[in-house]
Parts: sequence; C-alpha cells; structure tokens
Amino acid sequence: MELSAVFSRAQRGIGAPPVQVETHISNGLPAFNIVGLPATAVRESKERVRSALLNSHFEWPARRLTVNLAPADLPKDGGRFDLPIALGILAASGQLPAGALNGREFLGELALDGDLRPVSGSVAAAIACRQEQRTLVLPEGNADSAALVPGAKVVAARCLLTLCAWLQGRDKVRYAAGREEFPPPHYPDLAEVRGHPLAKRALEVAAAGGHHLLLCGPPGTGKTMLAARLPGILPTPTATELLEIMALRSAASADPGEDSFRRPFRAPHHSASASALVGGGSCPRPGEISLAHNGVLFLDELPEYPRQVLETLREPLEAGEITLSRALHRVTFPARFQLIAAMNPCPCGFEGDRQRACRCTPDQVDRYQQRLSGPLLDRIDIQLRLPRLPPGSVLDGTATTNLEQSEQVRTRVNAARALAMERQGVSNARLTGDAMRQHCGLGKTDRRYLEQAAERQALSLRGVERVLRVARSIADLAGDAHLHKPHLVEALAYRQLKG
Repeated sequence: MELSAVFSRAQRGIGAPPVQVETHISNGLPAFNIVGLPATAVRESKERVRSALLNSHFEWPARRLTVNLAPADLPKDGGRFDLPIALGILAASGQLPAGALNGREFLGELALDGDLRPVSGSVAAAIACRQEQRTLVLPEGNADSAALVPGAKVVAARCLLTLCAWLQGRDKVRYAAGREEFPPPHYPDLAEVRGHPLAKRALEVAAAGGHHLLLCGPPGTGKTMLAARLPGILPTPTATELLEIMALRSAASADPGEDSFRRPFRAPHHSASASALVGGGSCPRPGEISLAHNGVLFLDELPEYPRQVLETLREPLEAGEITLSRALHRVTFPARFQLIAAMNPCPCGFEGDRQRACRCTPDQVDRYQQRLSGPLLDRIDIQLRLPRLPPGSVLDGTATTNLEQSEQVRTRVNAARALAMERQGVSNARLTGDAMRQHCGLGKTDRRYLEQAAERQALSLRGVERVLRVARSIADLAGDAHLHKPHLVEALAYRQLKG
C-alpha cells in the first residue's frame, strides 16, 4: 500500500480540531515534502522522523514522500505530528498494517532515537477523542493527565519501536488509568493570618459572591498573606471546572501537573507584559488571566504595572473571557477569575500610617494613585484599606484570638454560594439585568439611603450595581432572603480606600 491516513489533533486555543495525516509514496527521485500549512516546527519534523525510523530499525523509503496535513487551511504547529507522520510512512511503505491504525488517534514528538516526548494540548485532545469514541495514543509524559478526562481511552507509549510492536500484536502497552477521586488540595490556612478581622470578613464576602478585591495598606500589613488564602476558602472545584483548569494548563505546557487538582493562584510580577498577562503569540497561548480561570489572579504592587497592561484587564473582568486575533488565528480563552490586587497608598508606602511618617508630597501621592484608571477601579467590587497592626498586639497574643481556620470559613461560603446558585444559577458577582433587579430589590427607605450614599461617595452606575451585588453576598452569608440597610452599610464600607 502506497497511501495511508492517520488521525491526529491540532491545537487551537483549548480546542483540538481533527487533522488527517495523509502519506503517499510515489516513484521519482528521493524527496520528502510536507504540505498543509505547516509551521517551522512541523517542517523540521522531516529530520526527526527520518532519524527516529532508522534508529528504531525500520527502513526509510528511498522514493518520493508526500505528507498532507488536512485540512489545508488549518495552521499546524509544534512537534505533535511527528508520531502520526512516522506511522503514516510505515503504513504506506508496508512495514505496518494499515488496519492497525483504525479507531486510534496519535500525538507525540519524536526524539532522534525513537523515544516519544510529551506535547502540549493533550487534555483537549483527549476530550475531543472521547467524543469520537477513539483511543488516543500519547507519550508517557502526557498519558496520565489526559486519562483524567472521564471516559477517555488513553494509551501510554514510551517509544516508536514498542508502539509499532503493540500495533502488530507482538507486545503490550500501558493503558493510562484515570482517578475516581482527586487528591484533596492543600492551601495556606486563614488561621495563620493574625489580626485584620475586617479584611478577613471582606475576603469571606469576596469568596461567597465571586467578587474582585483590592487591598491597600503600608508594607508588611499582610496583604499578600490574605490574598494567598483566598483559594482555600473558595468552594471545591467541580469536575467540569477541573477539566477546564487541566485543559488550560495543558494548552500552556506539556504536563498540567498535580496543581490541576486545586484552584489556580497566579501571581505574575509587575514587569509582566500585556501578552504575558492576557495571552498571545503568533499561535496564541493562554496568558496569566486564563491560567487563573476558576481561581485567583493576584496582582501585587498594582500601580507598578504599566497602565496599558492594566487596561487590558477591563474586558475580561466583565466578560470572563479574552479573544486574541492574529493573522491566521482568532482564539477565545476563558478567563473567569477572581482578581485580588494589593497596593501601597503612596510611593513610600506610609501615607496615612500612624506609626511612620510619609515622605511623599501630595502631588506624588496623587500621581501614584492616578496610575489606576477610574474604569478599572470601578470593576473592583471590594476596595479596603488595611491599617498596620501594632507590634504589641502580635507579641502579647491579642491578635491571635478567635482565629478561624479556612475550613470553617469555607463552610459558610459554600452555604452562601449554594443559596445564590439555587436562586439565580450564577454567582452574585455575575448578576446582570433583570436577574439583578429581581434578586437585589430594595424597599423605599433602603433605596433612598443607597441613593444618598452613592452621591456622597460619587459612585457611578456601575459602582452602585457592584454595591448591590456585594450586599447580596452579605445577605446570603447571613441567610437573609432580602436586602436591608445593614447589608448596604457593610457593602458601602468596602468601597472606600481612604483610611
């Protein structure tokens, strides 16, 4: 047989469109051509495949080889097509029965000695392959993570030679097994944070409603410690959320790792570029906001980020996704994350501090705070000022009383989230339109109070809506079906950065 077809998968965002690798061997001068819009890494597979076949004791056809990656209008990238190209050549040259490739899909990069190396996007490929009811053959480095997809049949291959022996029925391979139960995730405990009862309460409200949070205070007040403990009080991710987390991590790297079983906590440095934050590249890859999907994105020293970088967050904060458009690609990545930001009140960090004097002039303080645009701040539901704890309160133990563990707080958060999901089907932070008017309605007295408070604090219409959403979360934590003035008072207190 001089013509063969092998099924594989490309990578596009977190999707895995099908690719048919067609191989034809014809008479003529020896040549090896790959067509079908291959990128540089795919064109380079010629030498990898040739060396892998020869070092695996197969014959290299001294004829004209043509490999077509169909469909031709889909860009192909990476070394993921090395294995299907090699198998296609073996089948077309008669060294491998063509029927052995039926009902299977293949992905993997070949080393020069024939070993298989892991590739990115294996989880998305397993999801797509399950829908087609085919067996997915992957390198050992990818198989265990891909097997976590429920219902997926995944074969772990170590090298080309043993894989071909299995396809011919002369050897055995390992079928990767999924897990019935995911290991319990470990997070830093909230009880390790001393003092700051108001900040802990704000963290609980943020977790209950899925709200964004900004912490402002002098250096060393515990902003980073508080942010790192938010994932530990969020509800345990569902099976669907875990699959999304694994698919995104797999799209960004070859092995999602054990961290895929826990909610993400991404903390990029303030020198990160816009592409690093939202994703990018000629073949778009997910950025930090997508890798934080279903988890937390922590931006420390928020004003130190370039303004143009921060402005790219405005759309995904509202929409929960980011669309990247390139010449050959238009990819949408999910980005439903909780933003936790931290900042100092001024360049030196001590503006308003009772223990240390601020060295900044009013103009310097104003310029520093103006680095954050009004529209961006408007999208952050909870904005809280953290005071410095007196050293004596830590040394004499007064700041270590009534320390609740994350598990206790998570129990209340789970109950509040369950109320919201039963009532409206989404978290409170995502309430919009008619659903918001229905579930965040106010009486005449409470409405008048909110209008007066909004005028005093110069809140925009978006700011008023966010106050209502936070108040709804506060009411859910208290088990109240309707909003009242105490809920509004607390929600309004979370919109004031001035100490």
